This record gives sequence, structure tokens and C-alpha cells, in this order.
Amino acid sequence: MNRRRVLAALAGAAVCVGVPGAAGCEREAADLAAPASGSPGRPGPPRSLVRRLPGIGPAMLARIPASARQVLTVTGRTADTNEARAMLYQLDPHAGWVPLAGPWPARNGLRGWTDDHDENDLRTPIGVFPLSDAGGLLPDPGTRLPYDQDEAFTASGTGHLGEPLDGAFDYVIAIDYNRVAGSSPLDETRPLGDDEGGGVWLHVDHGGPTNACIALEKAHMLALLRVLDAARRPVVVMGPEAALRA
Repeated sequence: MNRRRVLAALAGAAVCVGVPGAAGCEREAADLAAPASGSPGRPGPPRSLVRRLPGIGPAMLARIPASARQVLTVTGRTADTNEARAMLYQLDPHAGWVPLAGPWPARNGLRGWTDDHDENDLRTPIGVFPLSDAGGLLPDPGTRLPYDQDEAFTASGTGHLGEPLDGAFDYVIAIDYNRVAGSSPLDETRPLGDDEGGGVWLHVDHGGPTNACIALEKAHMLALLRVLDAARRPVVVMGPEAALRA
């Protein structure tokens, strides 16, 4: 998927590059897709491009597979916070990492983050994880990831703040932590054992912190599903600021 098609997909989901609600957002997206202006020998103004992923230090950067061409970063302020910020980047072979969308508000585990995740610790695992498979209660919205529509993607009851969970699994993207890539997000196989937890997904925000998943607003989940491309080996890099800067 080239950059123009990526931006078109984002625009179709009512999401644009830059801070949501900022003036000139549509213009920024158009500028990113268009070639830089200027006469021969005199380059035009710089575009909104970065050669390295902001906030990602050398240790975490080294964990990103060389084959990855799409990266979703999810950054929490501290290890104990359950609110975060998500940014989507795509690698341009000439310009480096291009910010495609965000920052988006996100939620993570009730008790924050951990680099030693256990079942029911209510913390989200820190690290770099592939995004291989998707699914949901609703039909495939046009993703380039394998998609499993199933009635089993049904959330019931209430969350940690007493909020209803209805619709939380309308769309999900499996985070490849302690799971078998290439299978439905519903597959409960846990190669590291049950004690290490599992079933860590990106899913629709239900208005409160999660058990261990990352939750995004529905429009942003739709944008991700329409832009992520299995051929680009997408990954998520997630954790608190200090851990990601290592």
C-alpha cells in the first residue's frame, strides 16, 4: 500500500495525521502525500518526516525486526499509569519513519505496565510485538491482516470503573505476546504457559482501563485495521516512556 492509499484510508475513517482536532489537519495529510515543492536545485519546505522513531531508544529500537515497515507506538507516562498515547508510523526507504496518524488516546492495564507479565496482574507487557492477526464481532472493514469474524468476540459485564463492556471486541488486533501467530485472536494456545498470561489485544475503548490490553477509540481501531498491512510486518512498541527510551 503506497503512501497516498494509506492517507486515503485514514481519511476515510475520519482520522488524520497530527493532533486530532488541530486546524489544517487535512492540509497536513495532503502535504505529506504530495512531493516537496521548489525549483530545481532549490528544495521546497521540509515535510513532516522523521528518520528515527521519536521516544524509542537504542535498546528498544534493536528489538524491532529489520523486516518491520509499520510501527505502532503506545507510550505511557509512567510504569503505573493506565492512560497512554498511540502513534502510527510507516517506513519510507528514503525519508525514514513517516508519522501516519496520531497521537491517539489509548488505555492499558489497570495497574500500568510490566516487563514480567503474569496472568491477572492487571498490567500490560512492555516490549516489541508483531501484529499478525485481527478479528471481531463485526465484519472485516477492509484490513490487510487475516480477519476472523466470530460471535465469540462478545464482551459482557462491566469494566474496572463500572463501565459496560459492550462493543469492546467489535474490532480487535491480536498482539503477539504468548500466542501462536497466524491463528485467530480467539486461539487460546499459550506457548509460554498459562501463568505468563495471554489474550493481549488492541480493541475498542470501553471507557476504562483494561486487564492487559490496549484500547483505542473505535474510529482509530478502524483506521488501524484499514492501514495495517501484513506484507509490511507491522509491530507494536509499547510501554512507559522510560522503558521505551532505553
